[in-house]
Amino acid sequence: MSASPYVIGVSLKMYFSHARTVEWCRAVADIARSHTAIADGDAELFVIPSYLSVPAAREILGDLAAVGAQDLATEDSGAFTGEVSGAQIAEFGCRVVEVGHAERRRLFGETEEIVRQKTDAALRNGLAPVLCIGEADKQDPSDAAAECIRQLDDALSLAREAGHGGRVIVAYEPFWAIGASEPASPDYIRAVCSRLRDHVRSLTDFPRSAVIYGGSAGPGLLSTIGDDVDGLFLGRFSHDPAAVATILDEVHALSSADAARTAH
Repeated sequence: MSASPYVIGVSLKMYFSHARTVEWCRAVADIARSHTAIADGDAELFVIPSYLSVPAAREILGDLAAVGAQDLATEDSGAFTGEVSGAQIAEFGCRVVEVGHAERRRLFGETEEIVRQKTDAALRNGLAPVLCIGEADKQDPSDAAAECIRQLDDALSLAREAGHGGRVIVAYEPFWAIGASEPASPDYIRAVCSRLRDHVRSLTDFPRSAVIYGGSAGPGLLSTIGDDVDGLFLGRFSHDPAAVATILDEVHALSSADAARTAH
């Protein structure tokens, strides 16, 4: 077993019908139930379906994977038609919630102020925000890392002022790589995530926090960047449950290699 499990997350966005989400969750549950990486504690899974499928996902996945929501309101209750609060999400047994995805920023005008408020709303309700950050354009990795650290500190600032700590899952997704046919190069990802992870590990008020990579992430990537990230945030490449099994195979191989190195 590795010192800390790799975090493997999936957001289904709005791709699936409810029926297909149920089918997918059942297939992933079957994989997780029998996979060595899960049994040995080398991987932890989280799944973020659309709101209407959260109860079914919770029932199907049980303790095999944390279930989350793709967004949350800045407020915990009130006259906010169409919104879903962190309190309601937590009430359904969710443990994570996505905050600040590039699509929310681009399509729905979410500003850094809104991201601050939603990050705080997640933490004060006991939810781990899957906090999406990334640079708009490809640049020198050191500059990209500095920008990501700035975004992270800004997003956490309101929660810090209010004394709301907790786990944060930082999802590094360079905006220019989202939806691309290929992710950013492994060297680029490693250079950014190494600095970002060092910063995250220094945040003593947000214990057990992690840095995972998203942005066209799929099978084969973790094997090349696993030393500098804590996991992956998967999108459309995980629509085939077999891809989830393949990535769990990678986790098992990496964890076995780590154990062998430690033994020597």
